[in-house]
Amino acid sequence: MDKYTGKRLDGRYEINELIGVGGMAMVYRAYDIIDDRTVAIKILKDEFLNNADFIRRFRNESKAVAVMSHPNIVKVYDVSFGDVIQYIVMEYIDGITLKEYIAQQKEIGWKEALHFIVQILNALKHAHEKGIIHRDIKPQNIMLLQDGTIKVTDFGIARFSNKETRTMTDKAIGSVHYIAPEQARGDITDNKSDLYSVGVMMYELLTGKLPFEADNAVSVAIMQLQTDPKPLKEINPEIPDGLEEITLKAMQKNPAKRYASADEMLADIEMFRQNPSIKFQYTYFDDDTSDKYATAISNVRSNSFEDSYDTIEDIEEGEEDIKTARSPVMPIILGAVTALVLILLIFTVAGVTRSCSKTVEDVDVPLLVGLNYKNQVENNSKYNFTWNIQSAYDENKPIGEILEQNPKAGSKKIKVGSEITITVNSSEINTVVPGIIGLEEEDAIARITKNSLGYEIIEVIDDNTAKGYVVSSSPKPGTEVFVDSTVTVYVSTGTTIDQIEVPYLVDCTMSEAQNKLNQLGLALGGSEYEENDAKKDTIISQSPLWGAKVSKGTKVSIVLSAGPSEETTLKQTIPMPDYNGEISYKVIVGDSEIIRDRTINPSSFTDNVIERKGKTDTTEKITVELNGEVYRIYTFDYKNKKIITEKEVDFVPPADDTQASDTENTASADDASAGE
Repeated sequence: MDKYTGKRLDGRYEINELIGVGGMAMVYRAYDIIDDRTVAIKILKDEFLNNADFIRRFRNESKAVAVMSHPNIVKVYDVSFGDVIQYIVMEYIDGITLKEYIAQQKEIGWKEALHFIVQILNALKHAHEKGIIHRDIKPQNIMLLQDGTIKVTDFGIARFSNKETRTMTDKAIGSVHYIAPEQARGDITDNKSDLYSVGVMMYELLTGKLPFEADNAVSVAIMQLQTDPKPLKEINPEIPDGLEEITLKAMQKNPAKRYASADEMLADIEMFRQNPSIKFQYTYFDDDTSDKYATAISNVRSNSFEDSYDTIEDIEEGEEDIKTARSPVMPIILGAVTALVLILLIFTVAGVTRSCSKTVEDVDVPLLVGLNYKNQVENNSKYNFTWNIQSAYDENKPIGEILEQNPKAGSKKIKVGSEITITVNSSEINTVVPGIIGLEEEDAIARITKNSLGYEIIEVIDDNTAKGYVVSSSPKPGTEVFVDSTVTVYVSTGTTIDQIEVPYLVDCTMSEAQNKLNQLGLALGGSEYEENDAKKDTIISQSPLWGAKVSKGTKVSIVLSAGPSEETTLKQTIPMPDYNGEISYKVIVGDSEIIRDRTINPSSFTDNVIERKGKTDTTEKITVELNGEVYRIYTFDYKNKKIITEKEVDFVPPADDTQASDTENTASADDASAGE
């Protein structure tokens, strides 16, 4: 057992078990006895307690995450930077890494891949808006919860873009398989570097392979700098063209050719989602096509070579290139190149002509049953046939799966381009509500399910129908509906003098509805909320419906309007005390969520604006602490769009100014180290 398991930190965090070990820290699952919740605690390894660089990186992670608040980014609850132990208390994620999920699944469909990537991009969008570049985006740093939610973690080598954006030239920080070329070179990094890493992850999710693999990290880094990735469709022909284009645009070697922001990449993904057959027609310089000769000739004629390079070369080398381009040998080379291109075109045309004269090839009928038509067949060049599509419904098979084919697989040979009839599983086919009026409830249910329909039973009083028999249905028998639709079946409870007609409750409040029902001898059943344009807390639907006759005591369920979903943004500037020295500055949301935790000098501190978003029906408490003491308490009232100052306390300077001065010098040394 290690030294921390079974111990309690600061009298608050009970360490349960070690759940992960990284390069500079160990991660434990722990229990917070004060806030009654499970947390994750990252503790800096003992051997790094005297290493200024590792301490800076460790503290930087807590600062980076503390300024962010996003559902796809792990939360930081608490930090402790003592001489003996340094730790960060974070949200506990009960899940696995995306890398582990990829290894388990082997194949991941493009829809699922986009589900992950969109969440990652939303997290990065938030981080980039806060001025934070992650610089180590990879599946190992992405946690996947059981419900499919993504959490981006490990901001240990993140940088604040407005302070430092250059990586150390002697260290390729980050995982070499996912880092951007400029990061491998030690050049400037910005938000586009994170987007390159996202592109590599997309490549891996869609193809099941990394774009660059070699025996050692140095070789992979060189490939990141010099080698173009293999086109995705060569590995998996089922990948849609538009998705391949999005991935390769994110992975461009030249940052200027990538997406400018996470927003821009998300916009393309949304366009693709709406139209999976879309083609963006992105074009890039490609050494394997004849287009490069046209580009090179154009550059020579304009005496401009800037666009011919993906990286900036030494000035003397550039001048030597220009001298060579202007030499008398160049026209000869250009002529030879032009002639070569013409010869290639002639042979290509001849080859096409010969191929057209050939007879159409006979091929075996492929196995299509069990495949998804949209995802695996429709745009797959492997299947060069025309399709006669028919629809059927099988509740035991996924929607979109091919149920039958004609001719059957392997039954004979057919010409390329021939028609194959396929039956695709679809819920958007019609069936008929069967005749069930007058049947016993059990027989009615059997008929409904036989027609691939669902049902809901509501008991009603009817003088003319015996107990347990169907009075009516909605929709009525004979109505055409989609399969899997729900049929409401009204079953008689028999004759009674206590027949009660259900009142009209729509537009009522819950209390008004309860009063109406109580007066009639009925009761209020279950209730739930849905976002709706109707006035908040008013009823938008009911069951049983208005006018139905039911027995005394029947419960009526309702759905209430939650109102339209709206958010309000509020900003509060925190006045700084007149004090020149180092003090701690902490901002807490509610009782425990820390969004700022850093050492500042009030005389020069400018990042003192708190901006928060909240739904228009909520309030939020914001507490500001200076040197561990409450300085201001505010209530952010999003409903009334105002901020209320609940408490103001005068700042009391530290008694020992010499200590403050020493702290300032230490902090300055840390900052200098961070800027190296």
